[in-house]
Amino acid sequence: MHDIATSNRTREIIRKHGFTFKKSLGQNFLIDGNVLDRIIAAAELDGTRGALEVGPGIGSLTERLAKEAGKVAAVEIDRRLIPILKDVMAPYEHVSIVQSDILKTDLHALWQEQFAGLAGVSVVANLPYYVTTPIIMKLLEDQLPIENIVVMVQKEVALRMSAKPGGKDYGSLSIAVQYYCEPELVCVVPGKSFIPAPNVESAVIKLKRRQEPAVRVPDEEKFFRVVQTSFAQRRKTLANNLSAFSGKDRKAELGDLLREIGIQPERRAETLSLEEFASVCEALTRSGMLG
Repeated sequence: MHDIATSNRTREIIRKHGFTFKKSLGQNFLIDGNVLDRIIAAAELDGTRGALEVGPGIGSLTERLAKEAGKVAAVEIDRRLIPILKDVMAPYEHVSIVQSDILKTDLHALWQEQFAGLAGVSVVANLPYYVTTPIIMKLLEDQLPIENIVVMVQKEVALRMSAKPGGKDYGSLSIAVQYYCEPELVCVVPGKSFIPAPNVESAVIKLKRRQEPAVRVPDEEKFFRVVQTSFAQRRKTLANNLSAFSGKDRKAELGDLLREIGIQPERRAETLSLEEFASVCEALTRSGMLG
């Protein structure tokens, strides 16, 4: 049988099951085998490892994961796709199709149910673009034992995740991702690689989970509050944004505090490294401005 990830085979499956695309679910099915090769290589799977797929569609990536991994769990929100997936994945007993909204799924329970005893698990997916960031943040914040996250996302989101300080793409998403992971841009993917073709360029990004966070902070919640507040208005200086913590009465003290840790108050958030944000968080906590 031909691979699912071809234009003819994808259209054949769609016609057989009378499937119609839902724009609201961001459904774009991958039909480029070369891109699948890049995704699978980046995921570093083998028979002792599992793969969690989010939004499998009609199973083009699922099929390739099934040939590489010891266990595959594919979580799909669209009930109409479940019978299609069960049909095309019937030859693979180690593939589980789970009908659920990934954002509402207890992932720790899913891990125990699907991946117990495996050497490692990676998330490998062509993510719906309208909900990429919430999915990525859930995967990271839930503190799951993930080895790699290899996902297809909108190109501009991939650039933001992997951006370094100093550029327009660098922001709170860059810091959140890089706090937990080492990002690597795998490849850029044109619209013609999908049915239907999206109106934006896509990219595959690999997020290799760090053994320990990139910087040490006493309180992660406070650290990310500082980051979010610092980027609240990008054109404003760091001191102006952080005055949300100090108030007008202590703004001069805030400026002195930043200078003490070697950060000029006139700088903008996009120029600060993760280490500098950690220093800012520690200083604000020490001063009592950050409760």
